[in-house]
Amino acid sequence: MDVVECIQGRTSIRVFRQDPVDDEIVNEALRLANLAPSAGNLQARDFFVVRDLKTKKALMEAALDQDFVKTAPVDIVCCANLERIQHYGERGRSLYCLQDVAAAIQNMTLYLHSIGLGSVWVGAFNEEKAREALNLPDHLRPVAIISIGYPGEKGIHRKRLPLEQIVHRE
Repeated sequence: MDVVECIQGRTSIRVFRQDPVDDEIVNEALRLANLAPSAGNLQARDFFVVRDLKTKKALMEAALDQDFVKTAPVDIVCCANLERIQHYGERGRSLYCLQDVAAAIQNMTLYLHSIGLGSVWVGAFNEEKAREALNLPDHLRPVAIISIGYPGEKGIHRKRLPLEQIVHRE
């Protein structure tokens, strides 16, 4: 799939078939996620692959009861590694590590779409509850939950603002 076609075709998928997602696919998604740019090449991001139903239920509750978090075959919790980014001080902890995670997620979701899988980027969740569900150490901040599986719905292409409204030139 051409990269432009992939970017234009990707949508958020919130209904998943229950077909299992192979570890090889998950591992390749994570490998490609880690190829994303990162501040100082510190790669200040860690990923937690969740398949256990009990943990997915706890993550669903953390995610304001968005049930697709529990019903997706796989969830990947993407965390900012505050220890690995400490070289950059406060700006690294408050911004750079979040950018590192976001870039990785974009790579991951585009790859998944390119091979026929669906995903949704979940940012609405209680960080403390997600932290508890995974027993995360203090230096890892959960930033997003990516629910992954074979699509059980056709995604909706949402309207985008016109470039004239969002692009500013000097």
